[in-house]
Amino acid sequence: MTDLERILPLWRELESNGSDYVLTTVVGVEGPSYRKPGALMLITADGRRAGTVSGGCLEAEVANRAWWLTKDGPILKRYSTAAEDGDRPYGSGCGGAVILLLERGTTARVLLSAQDSAFRSRTPIAVATIVEGPQTGIRAVAEAASASAQDASLKGLAELAFKRGKSMESALEVDGTPTRVWCDFRPARTGLWVFGAGDDAQPIVRLAKELGWFVALADGRSHLATRERFPLADEIRVLKVTELTGQTAHLLGSIQPKDVVVLVSHSFEQDSRVLAALLAGGVTVGYLGVLGPQSRTRELLVEAASIAGLAQERIPEQVEEWLAHLYAPMGLDMGAEAPETIAFSILAEIQKVLARATARPLREVRAAHVAKEATPTAASTV
Repeated sequence: MTDLERILPLWRELESNGSDYVLTTVVGVEGPSYRKPGALMLITADGRRAGTVSGGCLEAEVANRAWWLTKDGPILKRYSTAAEDGDRPYGSGCGGAVILLLERGTTARVLLSAQDSAFRSRTPIAVATIVEGPQTGIRAVAEAASASAQDASLKGLAELAFKRGKSMESALEVDGTPTRVWCDFRPARTGLWVFGAGDDAQPIVRLAKELGWFVALADGRSHLATRERFPLADEIRVLKVTELTGQTAHLLGSIQPKDVVVLVSHSFEQDSRVLAALLAGGVTVGYLGVLGPQSRTRELLVEAASIAGLAQERIPEQVEEWLAHLYAPMGLDMGAEAPETIAFSILAEIQKVLARATARPLREVRAAHVAKEATPTAASTV
């Protein structure tokens, strides 16, 4: 479960009761930091809190002073865990500093309402927030980028962040005074579609829900695709497998272009028909993986091409083209054998693909970065 999944239910409860709260947002970091800009923590008047703004060293201190600090309105506060700032004043920390925006519900409500709506609808948003000066906490929300997205206004900055698809810091002149603006871009919540409701699908669903993903499950076998077997799934569908062809992609559900699809049914007929509906139906996804050896996947694709009605002479070329875009067999080489470790290797590969990361050990990535910085350039050796 992610921070947002903990924060939003508590926020809804507080709003329904008319209770005030303090929202703390990381809007900047200096040096190493466990949490990055955009991290949130919600604090209630009775001492409850949801979310984190550090690795555990700052939360209690921030919560203890949050209500006093925000009594006159939103405020920017810097917290350092570096040794030179007082022998690591808040515990061991990461050795860096975080800049936090603390505010009451009056201004925070705009952000949390937008986050709640985007979370439910699985749509991206960008929120531009003034984080210094007398208008600290004023926001603009963009749920799409207009053709004229530019930085002449707070709304324009939000739209620009949305258009770029990334968070950014900018400046804006307010009443003749340059002010700092933090633009937080949030991509749509990842959606995972699991086709197959066997026992090995259960840890996949559980782990994906821990990551905060929307998870839908589908299978042609009604005795397997049940709420009792998959209590955490957001959606469960019983497929009419025999109706799936290359022209019936709509029967698979509301799959979005950046969603993830995994086939784990162990049913040749079901997997081939789902592939026909996806591939021949023109469904675009961010990741499409098939469990099992590649030899089986080739056979599935040949059958899928036949189901889709492709001419026999076109099938071999089409199969190779499809195979080049599949993750088959899916998962990282992690020595996985049990269903739980296999699920872990699959989700690790999906995270790698979605984040466009290397999946290399961080110590190797860091060592390569240090070595690159230490290598003299041609200009420096002249």
